[in-house]
Amino acid sequence: MPESTISTSDLASKYIAQVSGDLERNAKEQDRLRQEISALEEQLAALRHDHKVLVNVQQALAGPTAAAESAASSESAASSPRKPAAKAAAGKQARARKSPAKPTHTTGKKAPAETTKAKDAAAKTAKPTLVQLVRSHLAAQSEPRSAVEVATALSETHPERGTKATVVRTTLEGLVAKNLARRTKQGSSVFYTSPDVPEQGAQAEKTQPSLAE
Repeated sequence: MPESTISTSDLASKYIAQVSGDLERNAKEQDRLRQEISALEEQLAALRHDHKVLVNVQQALAGPTAAAESAASSESAASSPRKPAAKAAAGKQARARKSPAKPTHTTGKKAPAETTKAKDAAAKTAKPTLVQLVRSHLAAQSEPRSAVEVATALSETHPERGTKATVVRTTLEGLVAKNLARRTKQGSSVFYTSPDVPEQGAQAEKTQPSLAE
């Protein structure tokens, strides 16, 4: 076989290997970005929920003030001096006799409902985020846990959240980047622990598989 043919074949093989490697890296990068997007979408949904709750609280708290201002404006317009002085004075005296009963009656009815609304809104706002749940779970563990194990535990304790392993893994990596969690590897598997867990305990757990072998 001519030397030029062999060189061309070797060059083609190198290009094929390089393109294959680039395709693999591209696929991994796409998967990483999809995981980050999922985590960001969940955080955005939580922020939108909190925003809606805060708006409801604001409206509930502003309701009595707006009603009082409206009532004061109506009373001021009704007491304008368009009639003779004697009739206006009589009307003011009559309103003065009736007015003390109105605030007491109104306050007695609306105050409990407004207090209940404020408490309910505060309870909804206090809903823990995924980051808080993950940190609390790691802090309660004495041994390293994988992202799948953490996601399974959170799904059991909070089934309404629909927690996914990919989102939990992204959250754990974010905690590691902020030094709020530690990451260890056991072969090809990755495990996470709380920074409050002693390093010796995590290292012992990490070396157990090799001792068993």
